[in-house]
Amino acid sequence: MAIVGPTAVGKTALSLALADMLSAEIVSAESRQIYRYLDIGTAKPTFEERQRITHHLLDVVDPDEVLTLAQYQKLAYTAIESAQRRAKVPFLVGGTGLYVKAVLDGLNIPRVEPDPALREQLYAEAEAKGCEAVHARLRELDQVAAERIDARNVRRVVRALEVCYQLGQPISSVQNATPPPYRILRIGLTMPRPLLYRRIDERVERMLDAGLVDEVRSLVERGFGLDLPAMSGLGYRQIGTYLRGEATLEEAVALIKRQTRRLVRQQANWFHRDDPRVTWFDASELAFSAVLAHIQSFLKRPS
Repeated sequence: MAIVGPTAVGKTALSLALADMLSAEIVSAESRQIYRYLDIGTAKPTFEERQRITHHLLDVVDPDEVLTLAQYQKLAYTAIESAQRRAKVPFLVGGTGLYVKAVLDGLNIPRVEPDPALREQLYAEAEAKGCEAVHARLRELDQVAAERIDARNVRRVVRALEVCYQLGQPISSVQNATPPPYRILRIGLTMPRPLLYRRIDERVERMLDAGLVDEVRSLVERGFGLDLPAMSGLGYRQIGTYLRGEATLEEAVALIKRQTRRLVRQQANWFHRDDPRVTWFDASELAFSAVLAHIQSFLKRPS
């Protein structure tokens, strides 16, 4: 089963409540929760929640390490199969659309090892000339991939270029899908935008109260540079500008809120309301009993 939707819509709370009722385990589909020490800014489940419900794919690598999409997909399938062997219901929960698609659609992902030197060169070019410059490179090599990848998502653009250069062919020509051998129920959570934006603002304030600034400062003191891809996530990059003296705390917080709203708009491109495979529930007036009944009906059907 999968629970998807935009950030701050309530996926974690719903998944925990359902997991209690259905003897389930949760597989994270959040690209920043794979990193150790990034806790507050990634809205990881609390220690108590993780003690109550088994979670997978949290704290997999350090912030200066790389976990490729292919590696994530393999780990997710291993976690799902492990839960099934224990007669548990696996829940894939998160808002990283590419992670969800890789697992549920069974993307066949090119096994290309990261090239640190090439990445450094491309990130430096994006920093010096702007993200459109590296996106233009991708457009020259792979028009299809360039249409699919937002130029502002420099990390994905760089990865696509890396694959193109190493394989000597467009990444789009080697990407297809083999659906996994699971019965899959997809549940989507949605919410009116003004209410969701208000929830985002409130969540950012809670993160600050919980110690987000100290968390980012601690990461830097551990030797994890603010230029690392892991540290480009929402909250970390913006608080980094404050710690470097490039912005006031108020300016950094306003930027977190504004860019989180932009993320919500990007997530809408991944999780389409007209996708017939997804059953959508309005989280602003969510009837837990209705969601539970929907899942129980699915689980009772013959395989």
